[in-house]
Amino acid sequence: MNAQENRDRVIIRTSIIGILANVFLAAFKAAVGLTANSIAIVMDAVNNLSDAASSVITIVGTKLAGKEPDRKHPFGYGRIEYLSAMVISLLVLYAGVTALVESVKKIIHPDTPDYSAAALIIVAVAVVVKIVLGRFVKHTGEKVHSDSLVNSGEDATLDAVISASTLVAAAVFLLFHISLETWLGAVIAAVIIKSGLEMLGETLSKILGERADAELAREIKETISSYPEISGAYDLVLHNYGPDTYHGSVHIEVPDTLSADALDKLIRKVTVEVVQKHHVILTAIGVYSFNTKDPEAAAAREKVAQIAAESPHVLQTHGFYLDKAEKTIRFDVVVSFDAKDRRQVYREVCEKVQKAFPDYQLQVAMDTDFSEEKPESAEE
Repeated sequence: MNAQENRDRVIIRTSIIGILANVFLAAFKAAVGLTANSIAIVMDAVNNLSDAASSVITIVGTKLAGKEPDRKHPFGYGRIEYLSAMVISLLVLYAGVTALVESVKKIIHPDTPDYSAAALIIVAVAVVVKIVLGRFVKHTGEKVHSDSLVNSGEDATLDAVISASTLVAAAVFLLFHISLETWLGAVIAAVIIKSGLEMLGETLSKILGERADAELAREIKETISSYPEISGAYDLVLHNYGPDTYHGSVHIEVPDTLSADALDKLIRKVTVEVVQKHHVILTAIGVYSFNTKDPEAAAAREKVAQIAAESPHVLQTHGFYLDKAEKTIRFDVVVSFDAKDRRQVYREVCEKVQKAFPDYQLQVAMDTDFSEEKPESAEE
């Protein structure tokens, strides 16, 4: 059994556990809620049913995402998992809106709840079950990189909080004869809606395409740069086609003395090692050559790097090559996303380099670090 098949089995098994637990809890909560005339407990039961439906969607999504690539979808169906996570978030959102409508109706036409000891014990047991289930499902989802399971686990934890709040309302009613049922139902609905919106936002962000994981990008570059013939790895671009499914491209910098045959062997070795080590398929490896025979070119390279480093928004320069015969200098300059006007930073660097080397024609590309992280101050 390969890693993907094992991952799918874990997701499906976890989802089945979630279905059984939620159907069981929904049945008991519905019976308790109707008997005690508690809108909050009934809404909680409805939420459990939506959780069970979420687990069913997770199973279906995992099965569809596991289909082999074909002519129509050559990169596979892995992104279906993101769509199933989006459907789950919409279900949570729908459950919240429905609960809010019912709560408002009860606020307008209130009923007096009638709690029994058995009802409260059942709800208390449900709190414990949901806490355990939520932690288990979320932990499993994080372990196998399944957004659907993570969303389901977070929703289960939220359910535990909701169930606990109904116990608090019951205690207040029994001790002080003040009914908070209807207002608690509205608060629960608002919390569910907020959770659904947050889940939806996170899933849509992944469907739109987020930056590559900085740690993964760093590890891949380190693997590539470990070859003695390669002086650096740059411009790494990773395309995500589902959890743990990446295709990418990168540029490597090699000596200008490397033959085509040696370069071909090197690229093949790099491709195989990156797949084996990081499970990333490099569909393209571009090549930068650097001067090895001209000390003036090395000095020019250092000078250009110093000029570019004067700008706080330039992350690095690479791909430098000086051609004396054609009187050209070519290099790439990586400009941070933090710059207000990245194009302006690029132009300023070009102008300064041109001023330092007036006899040369510049061929400068503005690059992007697709795995660039926010500075710590911006994240606080």
